[in-house]
Amino acid sequence: MCNTGVILGKELSNYSFGEKHPLNSGRLDAFWSQISQSETIDSGNLKLLSPALADETTISSFHDKNYINFVKESSKTGLGYLDSGDTPSFKGVFEASMYVVGSTLLAIDTVINNTNGILHAFNPIGGLHHARRNAAGGFCVFNDIGNAIIYARKKYNLKKILYVDIDAHHGDGVYYEFEQDPDLIIADIHEDGSFLYPGTGFESENGLGAGKGSKLNLPLQPGATDSDFISAFMKIENFINSMNFELIIFQCGADGLSGDPLTHLRYTEKSHEYAAKTLHRVAHDKAHGRIIGLGGGGYNKQNLAIAWKKVVETFATDQS
Repeated sequence: MCNTGVILGKELSNYSFGEKHPLNSGRLDAFWSQISQSETIDSGNLKLLSPALADETTISSFHDKNYINFVKESSKTGLGYLDSGDTPSFKGVFEASMYVVGSTLLAIDTVINNTNGILHAFNPIGGLHHARRNAAGGFCVFNDIGNAIIYARKKYNLKKILYVDIDAHHGDGVYYEFEQDPDLIIADIHEDGSFLYPGTGFESENGLGAGKGSKLNLPLQPGATDSDFISAFMKIENFINSMNFELIIFQCGADGLSGDPLTHLRYTEKSHEYAAKTLHRVAHDKAHGRIIGLGGGGYNKQNLAIAWKKVVETFATDQS
């Protein structure tokens, strides 16, 4: 039984592109509705944490200052797009995005310092893996994952970090930023880029230069089911078996579940449970128990609520 911190609050609900947009505040409400009914919340293992605000100095370790200023200016009017037409601006988008990053950094602080005995943490609105240094993308304004990796290295002198991404979309904003970094191990299961945004993440993409061989991309065909996912995840288990790392970051997007309006995969929440159980065990074996989960994508509210609940319950109660 492990204390698990879950970050919840209105500040995270504010990261919303409007009621009619797939990424809206109803996603967080649906998750809270599920987790609040879970027996885990009564067990004492689940600790609710308030969102935290990142500062500009911290996010400038990953993002270009011109881009940060662009988002800040756009935030005043809320007009137009923050990329080529995928990620709309809205009034307050800058602060809302800074809360997402800050909350993921809080998750890092909490598990590394073992605050209140918390070894695992979950930020449901984190996992904005498409944002690049100088641009938004795929509903992602600031890349909380990239920021968290740099933050963990600078503040805590961590070197080896494992990043596992099971969102239906390839985590291009993380992969290409760290493609040549041998100390960031990446394993990413997603729908084949031939069929889905952002059109990247092919098996041949396994790192460049010094990073060659430290990355694993596992694209799945449309219609892939739990059995396909688990077969792919077993490849991740084999891939990391001989590796060591000091922290696991798990982007557990729920848009691979059957019925998501934006993708073509057919998982159930069993895939999330399998991945969470495996990584929970690996975290205790290799990373001092340190693992943070990030919600990522998912645009069917019932799906994401159930999948994320499985992740949190597994972190808090799995005995492995």
